[in-house]
Amino acid sequence: MASVLVTGCAGFIGSHLVELLLEQGHRVTGLDNFDPFYDRAQKERNLGSCSHHPRFHFHEVDLRRGLDGLVDALPADPVDVVVHLAAKAGVGPSVREPVAYLENNVVGTTHLLEWMRLRGIQKLFFASSSSVYGNTREQPFREDMNLLATCISPYAASKLAGEQLTYTYHHLHGLDVLNARFFTVYGPRQRPDLAIHKFVRLLHAGQPIPVFGNGTSARDYTFVLDTVAGIAQGVAYLLGHTGVYETINLGNNRPVSLLELIQAVGEAVGREPQLSFQPMQPGDVDVTYADIAKAQRLLGYSPRTTLAQGLQAFVHWLTLEEAAAGPR
Repeated sequence: MASVLVTGCAGFIGSHLVELLLEQGHRVTGLDNFDPFYDRAQKERNLGSCSHHPRFHFHEVDLRRGLDGLVDALPADPVDVVVHLAAKAGVGPSVREPVAYLENNVVGTTHLLEWMRLRGIQKLFFASSSSVYGNTREQPFREDMNLLATCISPYAASKLAGEQLTYTYHHLHGLDVLNARFFTVYGPRQRPDLAIHKFVRLLHAGQPIPVFGNGTSARDYTFVLDTVAGIAQGVAYLLGHTGVYETINLGNNRPVSLLELIQAVGEAVGREPQLSFQPMQPGDVDVTYADIAKAQRLLGYSPRTTLAQGLQAFVHWLTLEEAAAGPR
């Protein structure tokens, strides 16, 4: 089994990944800076099931601060592969705070790559985003599309810049890289700012759901455990191959319109949604739609969770979270 470093380990996707890697027998070192974008307590709960696991070690490190935090936290720990999930996420907030996104997602990634170079760590799984495709008209989105003029938010630009950085280190220093473009991941532990989380809370409170645009915008919703299975397959691929530089889509290959999603969320909660139509938000794309043939061929990636199953799992988790929090 391998030693895997997971950045952003206390987040939504990262915490699920840590659990799976431990189940598979790997040794896992986790880094997180507990960015205040949402409640630190939720992130600490995310790690609750593995925080005392003998093969898991956690360090609070902010990658923006340079190499010192990494050097101090991991002076000689063996690392076979790095899974870089740490990032400031969200399209809308990036429009309002572009500098913070570039500091976290570009400068922080550069510090990590430099630390890997100095330590001689040669394998990286980099979490990119479907946002890099922007409003590309050709669908489904393929990894070989020209993305020269597609980014329409600072978040998307920061993720595409990250991909360019990983290629630079592959070219100059022989780094083996798998870039994975995630497509609208949802499920238990989802960030509270994301649509499904908001919609369920609004339904529980009997409040209307905002519909940005006319409701025909669509997303390739991918259940978190399907995404995490793809990451673990990517780790195995990197460990078994050298001379690698590949970019893949980790999506579900089925866009769901906003109105379809709201109806499905209402069915999962057991309430009929009330709608409040509003203008489209700056930076939002019309459709995301993943071609996953390459991930299937390279990794054996195969998402299995239906939207109804995934929403039921999320509603069950949020109900438990709200019960534990008590009256507000």
